Formats: sequence, C-alpha cells, structure tokens
Amino acid sequence: MADKSLNFLVCCANGAGSSLMAQMALEKVLKKHGIEAATVHHCPISEGKETALQYDVVICAQHFADMFAEAEKKGAKLVALQNVISASEIETKLTEAGIIK
Repeated sequence: MADKSLNFLVCCANGAGSSLMAQMALEKVLKKHGIEAATVHHCPISEGKETALQYDVVICAQHFADMFAEAEKKGAKLVALQNVISASEIETKLTEAGIIK
C-alpha cells in the first residue's frame, strides 16, 4: 500500500494533546521506513468522523474505532491503538495493515 503517498488522519478525543503526539510518533515511523505521506493531519474525533473518508489511513484509540466503521467500509485503513503515542505500536499496526513492509 505504501507505493503511493498516503493521507493519514490521527484522531483523539479533543484533538490537542494525544493526537499531536501520535502524529509525531507516526511521522517518526514513516520517516524510518522511507514513507513520505501526502498528508498527516491530527484532529478531534468530532472532526475526524466528518472527514475520515478523505483519508487513506485513520489512526485512533481502540475505544473510538467503531466511529470510523463507515470510512473503513469505503476503503480507509483503520489503525486502532491501545497506546496512541507509542511509535512501536504504530509501527506494528501499520505493518499488520500492510502499510509498511
């Protein structure tokens, strides 16, 4: 899947603290694997639910995952995390989703 530039959406409850830290962890993982994202955007869940269809990959905490079922049905890869600021978990989940190799 990483053959094209992907658009990533990172969501947390309020879109301020943990989604920004998750975005930074994601960018670290992408850089490590030589993946240049088209877009990496962090936001609150309320915005994410409205805009998820515009992204290739949606990253959120596990307890918010069901809010993105529609985007997932329409082709977005959903990456649900236990610890949203863990670069190692992000790397593992992106690998499992086939986004990184």
